[in-house]
Amino acid sequence: MRDPRCFFSNIVNNVSIPVNPHLDKLQPYPFEKLRQLFAQVTPNDQFKAISLGMGEPKHPTPPFIAQALIDNIGGLATYPTTIGTDALRSAIAGWLERRYGLPTINPATQVLPVNGSREALFAFAQTVIDPAARSLVVCPNPFYQIYEGAAYLAGAEPYFVNSDPARNFGCDYDSIPASVWERVSLLFLCSPGNPTGAVLTLTDWENLFALSERYNFVIAADECYSEIYHGVEAPLGALQAAHILGLSSVEKPYARLVVFSSLSKRSNVPGMRSGFVAGDADVLKKFLLYRTYHGSAMSTVVQAASIAAWNDETHVEDNREQYRAKFNAITPLLQQVLDVALPDAGFYLWADVTRTGLSDTEFAQRLYAEYNVTVLPGSYLARDAHGVNPGRNRIRMALVAETSEGLEAAQRIVQFCKTLVK
Repeated sequence: MRDPRCFFSNIVNNVSIPVNPHLDKLQPYPFEKLRQLFAQVTPNDQFKAISLGMGEPKHPTPPFIAQALIDNIGGLATYPTTIGTDALRSAIAGWLERRYGLPTINPATQVLPVNGSREALFAFAQTVIDPAARSLVVCPNPFYQIYEGAAYLAGAEPYFVNSDPARNFGCDYDSIPASVWERVSLLFLCSPGNPTGAVLTLTDWENLFALSERYNFVIAADECYSEIYHGVEAPLGALQAAHILGLSSVEKPYARLVVFSSLSKRSNVPGMRSGFVAGDADVLKKFLLYRTYHGSAMSTVVQAASIAAWNDETHVEDNREQYRAKFNAITPLLQQVLDVALPDAGFYLWADVTRTGLSDTEFAQRLYAEYNVTVLPGSYLARDAHGVNPGRNRIRMALVAETSEGLEAAQRIVQFCKTLVK
């Protein structure tokens, strides 16, 4: 008698398994590309490994947030609701009002908790894109790769707008022709930017709001780096810009605008996966419907700890001062050998390595091999668009560890670059 296992094996081997064809459009994540770049490299064991590659906050989690998790551990015995508790949505609304000087944000209709901004950014595209419409999704370039993946899996195509060093790494949205805007359903942007740290101005926002109204597309503003800044003034937020321009008091406030934020960077709790979306109530109503089916409810334990975090600013100010001191110590060192400047905000340095004579990938590979320091090639964070890859010959350095480790990494980079000159 024929072994049924053989029959099953033939089915698996000979018949194609149905899959979403858009999955084939996804590129490897930057860190997978980096792993492949380093695959045949043995780092110099005379040096302790230091990674500036991943933007994962390393400052200690504030004890009061951890304690709030412990104090509310009993919440594990209950199913959470997708819309979250009234207390959490009220805490988020209150923070938005205080941080951005906004009029009353309705916590019942204009705020929705999410499990970190990453999953929400991805899922949001599924809500606002009609896959039958051959839509375009405008993305900055370089960019957070979730934007691209979200566009593809929603049945749309990304359209990249290159950052321009001459515009403080801002994107020239005026360069996009009307024939493109007419197909746009969604615009992703990140302010402060990853990896450039650039912050949109009020004029930038005014132009984008006008385009959104004219062509009827939704703006998804990723603001997860908003609380780490290096100047005196806090970065301008999207809802704040809309309020200043009078778009918060119209019949439909914050029309076609949704912002995404997170506690990960602000409060050093990336493992909590806690954030929110806020803005256009009609859009959020549809997004809530999607999420109800998606199964994206936040644990009430995490919600309780999130309330504690959003209600406290002291730890945020302390965290920001740590970053300021770190950047002020490290940036001048690196400026000896690289073209790099203090960014507006965020915890990345976006450095041009052209003067070293190496490409961004060669620089990263040799630095890892010779000095055991990891940086991320800029070309991995961007796509070839309009005849150029704006990340080429740049590297991203995430200054997320303690200052002493960052200084040690910077000193090794300086030493490495000086050997190249010789």
